Amino acid sequence: MWPLYAAGFTTAFGAHGIAANLGGFSDDAVTSLLVLGGLLALYDGAEVVLKPLFGSLADRIGARPVLLGGLVAFAAASALYVVADSPGWLWAARLGQGAAASAFSPSASALVARLNPAAGHGRAFGSYGFCKSVGYTLGPLLGGVLVWAGGLRLLFAVLAVLGAAVAVWAAVAVPVVPPLPKARQTVLDLARRLADPVFLAPTAALAGATAALSVGVGFLPVSGRAAGLGTVATGAAVSVLAACAALVQPRAGRALDEGRLTARSGLLAGLLVTAAGLACAMLPGLAGVLCAAALIGAGTGLITPLGFAALASSTPPERLGQTMGSAELGRELGDAGGPLLVAAVATATTLTYGYAALAVLLAAGPLVVLAHRPGKR
Repeated sequence: MWPLYAAGFTTAFGAHGIAANLGGFSDDAVTSLLVLGGLLALYDGAEVVLKPLFGSLADRIGARPVLLGGLVAFAAASALYVVADSPGWLWAARLGQGAAASAFSPSASALVARLNPAAGHGRAFGSYGFCKSVGYTLGPLLGGVLVWAGGLRLLFAVLAVLGAAVAVWAAVAVPVVPPLPKARQTVLDLARRLADPVFLAPTAALAGATAALSVGVGFLPVSGRAAGLGTVATGAAVSVLAACAALVQPRAGRALDEGRLTARSGLLAGLLVTAAGLACAMLPGLAGVLCAAALIGAGTGLITPLGFAALASSTPPERLGQTMGSAELGRELGDAGGPLLVAAVATATTLTYGYAALAVLLAAGPLVVLAHRPGKR
């Protein structure tokens, strides 16, 4: 399992490590805010388009080859900028990294489900989510140190080595999991399955959690500065968010496996806690920022392993790759949609109302879907 957890760390570290340092340390490549926005969107845009496709490919040929191919491609795309070191090749490298992550991220999720019994899915996805949270936490910090020490090329070089090392580790340690035979599926069949509350409810919860996480990381420092807090205090608030998410995920997974928590009740509780965190962000001062960070982190940490475990338990094993790829697409849409919603409302009013809009959406929208108890499968 550890190479799969390392793959989750790789995609999180690569995404946030570069994104957090593009604007401040690459003046030759990032010449304007528009260019910065384009570079940031490349990675997520590739994932939105390609994750469902690579998830379906993993079901067809097996998740392990797609995992290994994605990790090798990630290492190659990272090495591309190390060798070329020009603004044009930075765009190509970033697009290649996003496409590669679209391959190995859903494949790793599918293998986590395939290699563990249903009774252990909570613990397995909790550990997987913990490693991704560590990557999200260390990415901006360690990435900043690397860029300060050797420029953007050093960070890309470390990512190339990391991708190659995890690929070799996975090739040695992850067993072959052959694809399972499956009945032919039409586009209509896929649409019906993705519209089923069994899939839609956990995916909506995961999208909401990712939206809140992105808003917390991006906008809580803005609230802190508006309250007169320094960069150390605002940085600590973001670290509290990431730490709470990392600590809660394994515990939520164990509670699910031991029967102390159901996926439905845990998702409902996670959404309410996350919405409460956004409500706390409306409060002025350091107390509001810290409470918001802690509750958003705890809520998203509760939702993430339970959502993926619910998807794995309700999906036929031969369709796991497709389901995980589609669920990751939902998370990417939440990752982009949450900040856009808050920014749009804040532009028309204030940031306080932006937090309120997302809090209401999290407390109302997914809860309506989850309230319809699915029939027996």
